[in-house]
Amino acid sequence: MSTPFKTSQTLAFIGGGNMASAIIGGLIKQGMPAHLILVVEPFDEARQRLQSLFGVKVLSSADATLAEAGLVIWAVKPQSFKEAAQQTRAFCGHALHLSVAAGIRSDSIANWLGTERVVRAMPNTPALVGLGQTGLFARAAVTDSDKAWVEQVVATTGALLWVKDEPLLDAVTALSGSGPAYVFFFIESMVEAGVNMGLTTEQATQLAIGTFEGASQLAKAASEPPSVLRERVTSKGGTTYAALTAMQNTQVGTLFQAALQAAQQRAHELGDEFGA
Repeated sequence: MSTPFKTSQTLAFIGGGNMASAIIGGLIKQGMPAHLILVVEPFDEARQRLQSLFGVKVLSSADATLAEAGLVIWAVKPQSFKEAAQQTRAFCGHALHLSVAAGIRSDSIANWLGTERVVRAMPNTPALVGLGQTGLFARAAVTDSDKAWVEQVVATTGALLWVKDEPLLDAVTALSGSGPAYVFFFIESMVEAGVNMGLTTEQATQLAIGTFEGASQLAKAASEPPSVLRERVTSKGGTTYAALTAMQNTQVGTLFQAALQAAQQRAHELGDEFGA
């Protein structure tokens, strides 16, 4: 089977959690041979799951096997990154490095790993179903060929975009990285309201999720901005008008933007806390 991936080199994952699993699943679905994927994962249960699901090679800790990797994908928690880098640095200084760890800046990553070939990514959990949104930033030493390889990998999980300035990844984190939780929060609220109005939980859940799904597809397909789409379904004096007026009176929009700014600030703080 032909494949667009650099199949002559191993891809290594440091960390085998949900995001790593999403990327691995996408790679294999697109034709990446499982024997060319290596995962360093300290937890035995997670290693067994990865091996069972994908047939990839797994290690409990970093060793010289990582020297085979041309690309290393960092899927560890921010607070674990520095220690993991110290354990791994000796084996993969030659590689291109792609980090999906929230908040950890590329300066810190480059310093810990002793290389300038570092790309930062901010994905989100819809990557688990191939509908992710990922923001990317590359340091100056990253070549066009490196970027193309990163794009091939990330594209298996959904859409992507590059930002020129690294601090913009904090904004990406606030919008799309944390964004699925906002959607789930609104779905929860809609379901609760529907139940309070007399619908069953199943009925309210179907209507809430289906409405988000349908409205998102409509917004994606439309040539007009969301503000115009909103106006089209808002007749003055009607039901939608009543709901939106209630939201405006309680400053839902302003409060929601403040919430996103809080997420952006926290993303910045993570870099300060764990990037030293």
